[in-house]
Amino acid sequence: MSKKQMIDLLTGVQSSKKSYYTELKKTVHELQKKNMQLEIINDVTKSFNINMSMDEMLKHLMDKLQTIFPIKRVSLSLYNGRELVLSNVYPANSAVLFPDTILPKSSSLYWSVFQTGQPCYYEINGRDGTYFEEDGLSLLQIADVWVFPLICKGTTIGVLTLGGKQTGWNDPSDQVFFEQLSDQIAVCIENARLYKEVLVSHQHWEETFRAVSDIIFIVDVHGHILQCNEATKNFFQNDSFENHSIDKLLFQSMETNYFQESMNSGVPVDGELSLHQKVLTCSCYPIFNDAGSLYAGIIYLKDFTEKRRFEAQLLHSGKLAALGEMAAGVAHELNNPLTAILGNAQLLLRKYPENDSTHKLLTDVHQCGIRCRNIIRSLLTFSRQDEFLFEQCSVNEAVEQALSLVGNQIRKENICIQTTLQQDLPSIEGSVQQIGQIVLNLLINAKDALSGITGEKRIDIDTKPLEQEGTKWVSLTVTDNGCGIDPSQMTEIFNPFFTTKSAVHGTGLGLSVSLGIAEAHGGTLTGTSHPGSGSRFQLLLPFT
Repeated sequence: MSKKQMIDLLTGVQSSKKSYYTELKKTVHELQKKNMQLEIINDVTKSFNINMSMDEMLKHLMDKLQTIFPIKRVSLSLYNGRELVLSNVYPANSAVLFPDTILPKSSSLYWSVFQTGQPCYYEINGRDGTYFEEDGLSLLQIADVWVFPLICKGTTIGVLTLGGKQTGWNDPSDQVFFEQLSDQIAVCIENARLYKEVLVSHQHWEETFRAVSDIIFIVDVHGHILQCNEATKNFFQNDSFENHSIDKLLFQSMETNYFQESMNSGVPVDGELSLHQKVLTCSCYPIFNDAGSLYAGIIYLKDFTEKRRFEAQLLHSGKLAALGEMAAGVAHELNNPLTAILGNAQLLLRKYPENDSTHKLLTDVHQCGIRCRNIIRSLLTFSRQDEFLFEQCSVNEAVEQALSLVGNQIRKENICIQTTLQQDLPSIEGSVQQIGQIVLNLLINAKDALSGITGEKRIDIDTKPLEQEGTKWVSLTVTDNGCGIDPSQMTEIFNPFFTTKSAVHGTGLGLSVSLGIAEAHGGTLTGTSHPGSGSRFQLLLPFT
Protein backbone atom coordinates (compact mmCIF):
# COMPACT_ATOMS: atom_id res chain seq x y z
CA MET A 1 0.00 0.00 0.00
CA SER A 2 1.41 3.38 -0.93
CA LYS A 3 1.74 6.31 1.39
CA LYS A 4 -1.09 8.18 -0.36
CA GLN A 5 -3.44 5.21 -0.04
CA MET A 6 -2.66 4.90 3.68
CA ILE A 7 -3.41 8.61 4.23
CA ASP A 8 -6.72 8.39 2.28
CA LEU A 9 -7.71 5.32 4.29
CA LEU A 10 -6.90 6.95 7.62
CA THR A 11 -8.69 10.21 6.73
CA GLY A 12 -11.82 8.50 5.25
CA VAL A 13 -11.49 10.21 1.89
CA GLN A 14 -12.64 7.11 -0.01
CA SER A 15 -15.64 6.72 2.24
CA SER A 16 -16.62 10.35 1.69
CA LYS A 17 -16.30 9.97 -2.04
CA LYS A 18 -18.54 6.87 -2.06
CA SER A 19 -21.15 8.62 0.07
CA TYR A 20 -20.95 11.70 -2.15
CA TYR A 21 -21.35 9.70 -5.34
CA THR A 22 -24.19 7.70 -3.81
CA GLU A 23 -26.04 10.84 -2.84
CA LEU A 24 -25.26 12.41 -6.17
CA LYS A 25 -26.58 9.38 -8.02
CA LYS A 26 -29.71 9.39 -5.90
CA THR A 27 -30.21 13.10 -6.55
CA VAL A 28 -29.72 12.64 -10.27
CA HIS A 29 -32.24 9.79 -10.26
CA GLU A 30 -34.77 11.94 -8.42
CA LEU A 31 -34.21 14.78 -10.84
CA GLN A 32 -34.60 12.44 -13.75
CA LYS A 33 -37.80 11.12 -12.21
CA LYS A 34 -39.14 14.63 -11.67
CA ASN A 35 -38.24 15.58 -15.20
CA MET A 36 -39.94 12.47 -16.48
CA GLN A 37 -43.07 13.29 -14.46
CA LEU A 38 -43.16 16.81 -15.86
CA GLU A 39 -42.59 15.39 -19.31
CA ILE A 40 -45.46 12.95 -18.83
CA ILE A 41 -47.89 15.68 -17.77
CA ASN A 42 -46.74 17.91 -20.60
CA ASP A 43 -46.79 15.10 -23.13
CA VAL A 44 -50.24 13.89 -22.07
CA THR A 45 -51.57 17.43 -22.38
CA LYS A 46 -50.02 17.98 -25.80
CA SER A 47 -50.83 14.58 -27.27
CA PHE A 48 -54.38 14.37 -25.98
CA ASN A 49 -56.73 15.91 -28.55
CA ILE A 50 -60.35 15.74 -29.50
CA ASN A 51 -59.71 13.15 -32.21
CA MET A 52 -57.99 10.75 -29.78
CA SER A 53 -60.19 8.06 -28.27
CA MET A 54 -60.13 7.31 -24.56
CA ASP A 55 -58.49 3.94 -25.21
CA GLU A 56 -55.71 5.65 -27.16
CA MET A 57 -55.30 8.17 -24.36
CA LEU A 58 -54.96 5.41 -21.72
CA LYS A 59 -52.43 3.50 -23.83
CA HIS A 60 -50.38 6.65 -24.34
CA LEU A 61 -50.57 7.40 -20.62
CA MET A 62 -49.56 3.91 -19.51
CA ASP A 63 -46.63 3.75 -21.95
CA LYS A 64 -45.23 6.88 -20.32
CA LEU A 65 -45.96 5.91 -16.70
CA GLN A 66 -44.39 2.46 -17.02
CA THR A 67 -40.98 4.06 -17.54
CA ILE A 68 -40.86 5.14 -13.87
CA PHE A 69 -43.67 3.25 -12.06
CA PRO A 70 -44.54 -0.47 -11.75
CA ILE A 71 -47.94 0.04 -13.38
CA LYS A 72 -49.71 -2.96 -14.91
CA ARG A 73 -53.21 -1.62 -15.57
CA VAL A 74 -55.02 1.70 -15.97
CA SER A 75 -58.76 2.31 -16.09
CA LEU A 76 -61.16 5.19 -16.34
CA SER A 77 -64.62 5.44 -14.78
CA LEU A 78 -66.87 8.39 -15.70
CA TYR A 79 -70.00 9.80 -14.09
CA ASN A 80 -72.98 10.10 -16.45
CA GLY A 81 -75.15 12.19 -14.15
CA ARG A 82 -76.72 9.20 -12.38
CA GLU A 83 -74.17 6.39 -12.20
CA LEU A 84 -70.43 5.80 -12.18
CA VAL A 85 -69.62 3.67 -15.21
CA LEU A 86 -66.39 1.83 -16.01
CA SER A 87 -65.79 3.37 -19.43
CA ASN A 88 -62.26 2.32 -20.52
CA VAL A 89 -59.58 -0.20 -19.53
CA TYR A 90 -56.02 -0.67 -20.79
CA PRO A 91 -54.70 -3.19 -21.66
CA ALA A 92 -57.96 -4.56 -23.04
CA ASN A 93 -57.09 -8.09 -21.95
CA SER A 94 -56.94 -6.86 -18.35
CA ALA A 95 -60.67 -6.14 -18.30
CA VAL A 96 -62.38 -8.47 -15.84
CA LEU A 97 -65.09 -5.88 -15.37
CA PHE A 98 -65.93 -4.92 -18.91
CA PRO A 99 -66.47 -1.35 -20.10
CA ASP A 100 -69.98 0.04 -19.52
CA THR A 101 -70.17 -1.85 -16.20
CA ILE A 102 -72.20 0.19 -13.71
CA LEU A 103 -70.38 0.34 -10.37
CA PRO A 104 -72.52 -0.19 -7.24
CA LYS A 105 -72.60 2.78 -4.87
CA SER A 106 -72.68 0.75 -1.68
CA SER A 107 -69.59 -1.45 -2.13
CA SER A 108 -67.38 0.18 -4.74
CA LEU A 109 -63.90 1.52 -4.02
CA TYR A 110 -64.20 3.74 -7.09
CA TRP A 111 -67.54 5.15 -5.89
CA SER A 112 -66.01 5.84 -2.47
CA VAL A 113 -63.23 7.92 -4.01
CA PHE A 114 -65.70 9.66 -6.34
CA GLN A 115 -67.98 10.66 -3.48
CA THR A 116 -65.23 11.80 -1.09
CA GLY A 117 -63.14 13.51 -3.74
CA GLN A 118 -59.98 12.19 -2.01
CA PRO A 119 -57.37 9.88 -3.58
CA CYS A 120 -56.94 6.40 -2.11
CA TYR A 121 -54.02 3.94 -2.11
CA TYR A 122 -55.30 0.41 -1.56
CA GLU A 123 -53.41 -2.88 -1.26
CA ILE A 124 -55.25 -5.85 -2.74
CA ASN A 125 -53.21 -8.78 -1.32
CA GLY A 126 -54.39 -10.11 2.02
CA ARG A 127 -57.72 -8.27 1.99
CA ASP A 128 -61.06 -9.95 2.59
CA GLY A 129 -62.88 -8.60 -0.46
CA THR A 130 -64.32 -5.48 1.12
CA TYR A 131 -64.87 -3.77 -2.21
CA PHE A 132 -66.70 -4.79 -5.36
CA GLU A 133 -63.59 -4.41 -7.55
CA GLU A 134 -61.23 -6.58 -5.45
CA ASP A 135 -62.05 -10.02 -6.87
CA GLY A 136 -61.47 -8.91 -10.44
CA LEU A 137 -58.21 -7.10 -9.59
CA SER A 138 -56.96 -10.15 -7.67
CA LEU A 139 -57.52 -12.36 -10.71
CA LEU A 140 -55.27 -10.00 -12.65
CA GLN A 141 -52.63 -10.29 -9.92
CA ILE A 142 -52.79 -6.58 -9.20
CA ALA A 143 -50.90 -5.97 -5.94
CA ASP A 144 -52.26 -2.51 -5.20
CA VAL A 145 -54.11 0.40 -6.79
CA TRP A 146 -54.12 4.14 -6.68
CA VAL A 147 -57.58 5.65 -7.24
CA PHE A 148 -57.69 9.38 -8.00
CA PRO A 149 -60.78 11.55 -8.46
CA LEU A 150 -60.96 13.47 -11.74
CA ILE A 151 -61.91 17.00 -10.74
CA CYS A 152 -62.55 19.81 -13.22
CA LYS A 153 -63.73 23.26 -12.14
CA GLY A 154 -64.67 21.94 -8.72
CA THR A 155 -66.81 19.11 -10.09
CA THR A 156 -65.83 15.45 -9.92
CA ILE A 157 -66.44 13.86 -13.32
CA GLY A 158 -64.97 10.38 -12.67
CA VAL A 159 -62.01 8.45 -11.28
CA LEU A 160 -58.65 7.30 -12.64
CA THR A 161 -57.35 3.93 -11.38
CA LEU A 162 -53.70 2.80 -11.61
CA GLY A 163 -52.99 -0.86 -10.81
CA GLY A 164 -49.44 -1.89 -9.80
CA LYS A 165 -47.42 -5.10 -10.02
CA GLN A 166 -46.01 -4.61 -6.54
CA THR A 167 -46.70 -2.64 -3.40
CA GLY A 168 -44.82 0.28 -2.03
CA TRP A 169 -45.09 2.95 -4.71
CA ASN A 170 -47.18 5.28 -2.59
CA ASP A 171 -44.52 7.86 -1.87
CA PRO A 172 -46.09 11.27 -0.95
CA SER A 173 -44.15 13.01 -3.72
CA ASP A 174 -45.50 10.48 -6.22
CA GLN A 175 -49.01 11.09 -4.91
CA VAL A 176 -48.65 14.80 -5.64
CA PHE A 177 -47.60 13.96 -9.19
CA PHE A 178 -50.56 11.60 -9.70
CA GLU A 179 -52.97 14.21 -8.38
CA GLN A 180 -51.58 16.78 -10.82
CA LEU A 181 -51.78 14.24 -13.61
CA SER A 182 -55.40 13.38 -12.70
CA ASP A 183 -56.36 17.06 -12.69
CA GLN A 184 -54.81 17.49 -16.12
CA ILE A 185 -56.58 14.40 -17.49
CA ALA A 186 -59.87 15.67 -16.04
CA VAL A 187 -59.43 18.98 -17.86
CA CYS A 188 -58.61 17.17 -21.12
CA ILE A 189 -61.65 14.88 -20.80
CA GLU A 190 -63.97 17.77 -20.01
CA ASN A 191 -62.61 19.85 -22.88
CA ALA A 192 -63.07 16.92 -25.24
CA ARG A 193 -66.61 16.41 -23.98
CA LEU A 194 -67.47 20.07 -24.41
CA TYR A 195 -65.89 20.13 -27.85
CA LYS A 196 -67.87 17.10 -28.93
CA GLU A 197 -71.07 18.71 -27.66
CA VAL A 198 -70.28 21.82 -29.67
CA LEU A 199 -69.31 19.68 -32.66
CA VAL A 200 -72.53 17.65 -32.49
CA SER A 201 -74.56 20.82 -32.08
CA HIS A 202 -72.73 22.37 -35.01
CA GLN A 203 -73.31 19.27 -37.13
CA HIS A 204 -77.01 19.28 -36.26
CA TRP A 205 -77.19 22.96 -37.19
CA GLU A 206 -75.31 22.34 -40.45
CA GLU A 207 -77.56 19.40 -41.34
CA THR A 208 -80.67 21.44 -40.56
CA PHE A 209 -79.27 24.40 -42.50
CA ARG A 210 -78.59 22.21 -45.53
CA ALA A 211 -81.92 20.37 -45.28
CA VAL A 212 -84.13 23.47 -45.35
CA SER A 213 -85.72 23.64 -48.78
CA ASP A 214 -86.08 27.41 -48.65
CA ILE A 215 -83.31 29.89 -49.50
CA ILE A 216 -81.15 31.07 -46.60
CA PHE A 217 -78.29 33.58 -46.67
CA ILE A 218 -76.06 34.64 -43.79
CA VAL A 219 -74.73 38.10 -44.60
CA ASP A 220 -72.36 40.48 -42.79
CA VAL A 221 -73.36 44.07 -42.01
CA HIS A 222 -71.70 45.28 -45.22
CA GLY A 223 -73.84 43.00 -47.39
CA HIS A 224 -71.21 40.39 -48.18
CA ILE A 225 -72.53 36.82 -48.30
CA LEU A 226 -70.90 34.65 -45.61
CA GLN A 227 -72.83 31.42 -46.02
CA CYS A 228 -75.80 29.90 -47.83
CA ASN A 229 -77.59 26.55 -47.95
CA GLU A 230 -77.98 24.01 -50.76
CA ALA A 231 -81.40 25.34 -51.75
CA THR A 232 -79.77 28.70 -52.49
CA LYS A 233 -77.16 27.14 -54.77
CA ASN A 234 -79.85 25.20 -56.62
CA PHE A 235 -82.10 28.22 -57.09
CA PHE A 236 -79.37 30.54 -58.38
CA GLN A 237 -77.44 27.74 -60.16
CA ASN A 238 -74.25 28.83 -58.44
CA ASP A 239 -71.89 26.72 -56.32
CA SER A 240 -70.11 29.63 -54.66
CA PHE A 241 -71.19 33.07 -53.50
CA GLU A 242 -67.79 34.11 -52.18
CA ASN A 243 -67.37 37.90 -52.30
CA HIS A 244 -70.89 38.27 -53.72
CA SER A 245 -72.93 41.29 -52.66
CA ILE A 246 -76.45 40.58 -51.47
CA ASP A 247 -77.55 44.01 -52.71
CA LYS A 248 -76.62 43.19 -56.31
CA LEU A 249 -77.96 39.65 -56.11
CA LEU A 250 -81.39 40.41 -54.65
CA PHE A 251 -82.14 44.12 -54.45
CA GLN A 252 -80.50 45.70 -57.49
CA SER A 253 -83.82 46.30 -59.28
CA MET A 254 -85.84 46.85 -56.11
CA GLU A 255 -86.95 50.20 -54.78
CA THR A 256 -86.71 48.89 -51.22
CA ASN A 257 -83.67 47.09 -49.80
CA TYR A 258 -85.20 45.02 -47.00
CA PHE A 259 -81.80 43.86 -45.74
CA GLN A 260 -80.45 47.37 -45.31
CA GLU A 261 -83.68 48.39 -43.60
CA SER A 262 -83.24 45.54 -41.11
CA MET A 263 -79.58 46.39 -40.53
CA ASN A 264 -80.36 50.09 -40.00
CA SER A 265 -83.32 49.50 -37.69
CA GLY A 266 -82.05 46.39 -35.90
CA VAL A 267 -85.44 44.71 -36.20
CA PRO A 268 -86.77 42.04 -38.60
CA VAL A 269 -88.12 43.31 -41.92
CA ASP A 270 -90.41 41.40 -44.31
CA GLY A 271 -91.22 41.99 -47.96
CA GLU A 272 -91.54 40.40 -51.39
CA LEU A 273 -89.13 39.85 -54.28
CA SER A 274 -89.56 38.79 -57.89
CA LEU A 275 -86.63 36.67 -59.09
CA HIS A 276 -86.32 34.16 -61.93
CA GLN A 277 -90.07 34.44 -62.64
CA LYS A 278 -90.80 33.50 -59.04
CA VAL A 279 -92.54 35.40 -56.27
CA LEU A 280 -90.49 35.11 -53.06
CA THR A 281 -91.27 36.26 -49.56
CA CYS A 282 -88.17 37.90 -48.09
CA SER A 283 -87.58 37.98 -44.33
CA CYS A 284 -84.46 39.70 -42.95
CA TYR A 285 -83.36 39.13 -39.36
CA PRO A 286 -80.51 41.00 -37.60
CA ILE A 287 -78.01 38.94 -35.55
CA PHE A 288 -76.46 40.37 -32.38
CA ASN A 289 -73.47 39.12 -30.39
CA ASP A 290 -73.33 38.76 -26.60
CA ALA A 291 -72.33 42.41 -26.26
CA GLY A 292 -75.48 43.46 -28.11
CA SER A 293 -73.63 44.61 -31.21
CA LEU A 294 -75.07 43.91 -34.65
CA TYR A 295 -72.61 41.84 -36.67
CA ALA A 296 -74.62 39.97 -39.34
CA GLY A 297 -78.06 39.17 -40.67
CA ILE A 298 -80.10 36.27 -41.97
CA ILE A 299 -82.09 36.53 -45.20
CA TYR A 300 -84.80 33.89 -45.59
CA LEU A 301 -86.51 33.54 -48.97
CA LYS A 302 -89.51 31.31 -49.55
CA ASP A 303 -90.97 30.53 -52.95
CA PHE A 304 -94.50 31.87 -52.77
CA THR A 305 -95.31 31.55 -56.47
CA GLU A 306 -97.54 28.48 -56.38
CA LYS A 307 -99.40 29.72 -53.34
CA ARG A 308 -99.95 33.09 -54.99
CA ARG A 309 -101.09 31.38 -58.16
CA PHE A 310 -103.42 29.19 -56.15
CA GLU A 311 -104.78 32.24 -54.34
CA ALA A 312 -105.23 33.95 -57.70
CA GLN A 313 -107.09 30.94 -59.06
CA LEU A 314 -109.28 30.84 -55.97
CA LEU A 315 -110.02 34.53 -56.32
CA HIS A 316 -110.70 34.12 -60.01
CA SER A 317 -112.85 31.05 -59.36
CA GLY A 318 -114.77 33.04 -56.77
CA LYS A 319 -115.42 35.76 -59.29
CA LEU A 320 -116.49 33.21 -61.89
CA ALA A 321 -118.73 31.49 -59.36
CA ALA A 322 -120.40 34.82 -58.62
CA LEU A 323 -120.62 35.45 -62.35
CA GLY A 324 -122.17 32.01 -62.79
CA GLU A 325 -124.84 32.72 -60.21
CA MET A 326 -125.53 36.05 -61.83
CA ALA A 327 -125.57 34.51 -65.31
CA ALA A 328 -127.93 31.79 -64.15
CA GLY A 329 -130.27 34.44 -62.77
CA VAL A 330 -129.96 36.55 -65.89
CA ALA A 331 -130.58 33.53 -68.11
CA HIS A 332 -133.67 32.62 -66.10
CA GLU A 333 -135.02 36.15 -66.30
CA LEU A 334 -134.17 36.64 -69.98
CA ASN A 335 -135.04 33.23 -71.40
CA ASN A 336 -138.81 33.77 -71.11
CA PRO A 337 -138.89 37.20 -72.81
CA LEU A 338 -136.35 35.98 -75.37
CA THR A 339 -138.56 33.00 -76.15
CA ALA A 340 -141.51 35.35 -76.62
CA ILE A 341 -139.46 37.72 -78.79
CA LEU A 342 -138.10 34.91 -80.99
CA GLY A 343 -141.49 33.20 -81.27
CA ASN A 344 -143.40 36.35 -82.13
CA ALA A 345 -140.68 37.45 -84.55
CA GLN A 346 -140.96 34.12 -86.38
CA LEU A 347 -144.78 34.41 -86.55
CA LEU A 348 -144.62 37.96 -87.89
CA LEU A 349 -141.96 36.99 -90.46
CA ARG A 350 -144.48 34.63 -92.03
CA LYS A 351 -146.94 37.49 -92.64
CA TYR A 352 -144.59 39.75 -94.56
CA PRO A 353 -142.84 39.01 -97.84
CA GLU A 354 -139.05 39.08 -97.93
CA ASN A 355 -138.94 42.23 -100.04
CA ASP A 356 -140.98 44.12 -97.47
CA SER A 357 -139.06 46.55 -95.23
CA THR A 358 -140.92 45.24 -92.20
CA HIS A 359 -139.61 41.75 -92.94
CA LYS A 360 -136.05 43.06 -92.80
CA LEU A 361 -136.69 44.73 -89.45
CA LEU A 362 -138.22 41.56 -88.03
CA THR A 363 -135.26 39.54 -89.33
CA ASP A 364 -132.90 41.83 -87.40
CA VAL A 365 -135.02 41.37 -84.27
CA HIS A 366 -134.92 37.60 -84.69
CA GLN A 367 -131.14 37.49 -85.29
CA CYS A 368 -130.45 39.74 -82.29
CA GLY A 369 -132.58 37.45 -80.13
CA ILE A 370 -130.60 34.41 -81.28
CA ARG A 371 -127.35 36.27 -80.58
CA CYS A 372 -128.52 37.18 -77.06
CA ARG A 373 -129.39 33.54 -76.40
CA ASN A 374 -125.93 32.39 -77.60
CA ILE A 375 -124.19 34.98 -75.45
CA ILE A 376 -126.06 33.78 -72.37
CA ARG A 377 -125.16 30.16 -73.14
CA SER A 378 -121.47 31.05 -73.61
CA LEU A 379 -121.47 33.04 -70.38
CA LEU A 380 -122.92 30.06 -68.53
CA THR A 381 -120.32 27.77 -70.10
CA PHE A 382 -117.41 29.96 -68.94
CA SER A 383 -118.83 30.42 -65.45
CA ARG A 384 -119.23 26.66 -64.90
CA GLN A 385 -115.78 26.34 -63.23
CA ASP A 386 -116.73 23.40 -61.01
CA GLU A 387 -117.27 21.13 -64.02
CA PHE A 388 -113.72 20.90 -65.34
CA LEU A 389 -113.75 17.38 -66.73
CA PHE A 390 -110.69 16.46 -68.77
CA GLU A 391 -111.77 14.88 -72.03
CA GLN A 392 -110.92 14.94 -75.70
CA CYS A 393 -111.53 18.50 -76.84
CA SER A 394 -110.59 20.95 -79.58
CA VAL A 395 -108.52 24.11 -79.11
CA ASN A 396 -110.37 25.57 -82.11
CA GLU A 397 -113.65 25.16 -80.23
CA ALA A 398 -112.18 27.03 -77.25
CA VAL A 399 -111.14 29.88 -79.58
CA GLU A 400 -114.63 30.07 -81.10
CA GLN A 401 -116.27 30.16 -77.65
CA ALA A 402 -114.00 32.99 -76.52
CA LEU A 403 -114.65 34.97 -79.70
CA SER A 404 -118.39 34.52 -79.24
CA LEU A 405 -118.06 36.34 -75.92
CA VAL A 406 -115.68 39.20 -76.72
CA GLY A 407 -115.32 39.15 -80.51
CA ASN A 408 -117.95 41.81 -81.21
CA GLN A 409 -116.71 43.97 -78.35
CA ILE A 410 -113.19 43.89 -79.82
CA ARG A 411 -114.36 44.62 -83.38
CA LYS A 412 -116.36 47.64 -82.16
CA GLU A 413 -113.03 49.23 -81.21
CA ASN A 414 -111.94 49.02 -84.86
CA ILE A 415 -109.68 46.05 -84.19
CA CYS A 416 -109.36 43.48 -86.95
CA ILE A 417 -109.36 39.86 -85.73
CA GLN A 418 -107.68 37.49 -88.16
CA THR A 419 -108.05 33.76 -87.38
CA THR A 420 -106.06 30.95 -89.00
CA LEU A 421 -107.44 27.80 -87.40
CA GLN A 422 -106.21 24.51 -88.86
CA GLN A 423 -109.29 22.41 -89.49
CA ASP A 424 -107.70 18.97 -88.90
CA LEU A 425 -106.13 20.08 -85.63
CA PRO A 426 -105.55 17.10 -83.29
CA SER A 427 -107.67 16.87 -80.17
CA ILE A 428 -106.09 17.22 -76.73
CA GLU A 429 -106.93 15.80 -73.33
CA GLY A 430 -108.25 18.72 -71.32
CA SER A 431 -111.06 21.11 -70.47
CA VAL A 432 -112.41 23.26 -73.29
CA GLN A 433 -113.76 25.76 -70.74
CA GLN A 434 -110.34 26.24 -69.14
CA ILE A 435 -108.55 26.55 -72.48
CA GLY A 436 -111.21 29.03 -73.55
CA GLN A 437 -110.43 31.00 -70.41
CA ILE A 438 -106.77 31.26 -71.52
CA VAL A 439 -107.84 32.47 -74.97
CA LEU A 440 -110.22 34.97 -73.39
CA ASN A 441 -107.47 36.39 -71.17
CA LEU A 442 -105.06 36.68 -74.10
CA LEU A 443 -107.68 38.42 -76.26
CA ILE A 444 -108.56 40.93 -73.53
CA ASN A 445 -104.86 41.70 -72.97
CA ALA A 446 -104.35 42.17 -76.70
CA LYS A 447 -107.38 44.49 -76.90
CA ASP A 448 -106.05 46.59 -74.01
CA ALA A 449 -102.60 46.78 -75.65
CA LEU A 450 -104.24 48.18 -78.82
CA SER A 451 -106.46 50.74 -77.10
CA GLY A 452 -103.88 53.51 -77.02
CA ILE A 453 -102.45 53.30 -80.54
CA THR A 454 -103.47 54.90 -83.84
CA GLY A 455 -103.51 53.35 -87.27
CA GLU A 456 -104.25 49.74 -88.08
CA LYS A 457 -105.15 47.59 -85.08
CA ARG A 458 -104.84 43.86 -85.56
CA ILE A 459 -105.08 40.62 -83.54
CA ASP A 460 -103.98 37.39 -85.21
CA ILE A 461 -105.05 34.00 -83.82
CA ASP A 462 -103.32 30.93 -85.17
CA THR A 463 -103.60 27.21 -84.32
CA LYS A 464 -101.50 24.37 -85.71
CA PRO A 465 -99.74 21.13 -84.65
CA LEU A 466 -95.97 21.07 -84.21
CA GLU A 467 -93.25 18.85 -82.78
CA GLN A 468 -90.39 19.96 -80.51
CA GLU A 469 -87.72 17.67 -79.07
CA GLY A 470 -89.82 14.58 -79.70
CA THR A 471 -93.00 15.96 -78.10
CA LYS A 472 -96.12 16.65 -80.15
CA TRP A 473 -97.90 19.90 -79.35
CA VAL A 474 -100.98 21.82 -80.38
CA SER A 475 -99.86 25.42 -80.74
CA LEU A 476 -102.14 28.43 -80.23
CA THR A 477 -100.65 31.90 -80.79
CA VAL A 478 -102.29 35.27 -80.18
CA THR A 479 -100.36 38.18 -81.74
CA ASP A 480 -101.15 41.89 -81.62
CA ASN A 481 -99.47 45.00 -82.95
CA GLY A 482 -100.11 47.02 -79.80
CA CYS A 483 -97.91 48.99 -77.43
CA GLY A 484 -95.80 45.99 -76.32
CA ILE A 485 -94.22 45.26 -72.96
CA ASP A 486 -91.00 46.69 -71.54
CA PRO A 487 -88.20 44.04 -71.53
CA SER A 488 -87.54 44.66 -67.82
CA GLN A 489 -91.11 43.56 -67.06
CA MET A 490 -91.19 40.43 -69.21
CA THR A 491 -89.79 38.25 -66.41
CA GLU A 492 -92.63 39.33 -64.10
CA ILE A 493 -95.73 39.25 -66.30
CA PHE A 494 -96.68 35.72 -65.16
CA ASN A 495 -96.37 36.61 -61.47
CA PRO A 496 -99.69 36.77 -59.61
CA PHE A 497 -101.04 40.32 -59.21
CA PHE A 498 -98.36 41.86 -61.44
CA THR A 499 -99.93 44.17 -64.00
CA THR A 500 -98.99 47.13 -66.16
CA LYS A 501 -102.61 48.27 -66.27
CA SER A 502 -104.35 50.63 -63.94
CA ALA A 503 -106.26 49.24 -60.99
CA VAL A 504 -109.54 49.86 -62.88
CA HIS A 505 -108.50 47.83 -65.93
CA GLY A 506 -106.50 44.93 -64.47
CA THR A 507 -105.75 42.86 -61.38
CA GLY A 508 -102.66 40.98 -62.61
CA LEU A 509 -104.40 37.62 -62.43
CA GLY A 510 -105.03 36.83 -66.11
CA LEU A 511 -101.61 35.59 -67.23
CA SER A 512 -100.85 33.95 -63.89
CA VAL A 513 -104.09 31.97 -63.95
CA SER A 514 -103.57 31.16 -67.64
CA LEU A 515 -100.09 29.81 -66.95
CA GLY A 516 -101.46 27.67 -64.14
CA ILE A 517 -104.13 26.22 -66.43
CA ALA A 518 -101.54 25.53 -69.16
CA GLU A 519 -99.26 23.70 -66.72
CA ALA A 520 -102.22 21.72 -65.33
CA HIS A 521 -102.71 20.48 -68.91
CA GLY A 522 -99.03 19.54 -69.17
CA GLY A 523 -98.31 22.50 -71.41
CA THR A 524 -96.62 25.90 -71.33
CA LEU A 525 -97.50 29.52 -71.96
CA THR A 526 -94.75 31.88 -73.13
CA GLY A 527 -94.65 35.45 -74.35
CA THR A 528 -92.39 37.69 -76.40
CA SER A 529 -92.80 41.41 -76.88
CA HIS A 530 -91.15 44.44 -78.41
CA PRO A 531 -92.16 47.90 -77.14
CA GLY A 532 -94.05 49.76 -79.84
CA SER A 533 -94.33 46.70 -82.08
CA GLY A 534 -96.70 44.40 -80.20
CA SER A 535 -96.67 41.09 -78.34
CA ARG A 536 -96.97 37.42 -79.17
CA PHE A 537 -98.14 34.74 -76.73
CA GLN A 538 -97.92 31.04 -77.50
CA LEU A 539 -99.83 28.27 -75.75
CA LEU A 540 -98.47 24.74 -76.22
CA LEU A 541 -100.61 21.75 -75.19
CA PRO A 542 -99.48 18.14 -75.64
CA PHE A 543 -101.37 15.57 -77.70
CA THR A 544 -100.69 11.92 -78.48
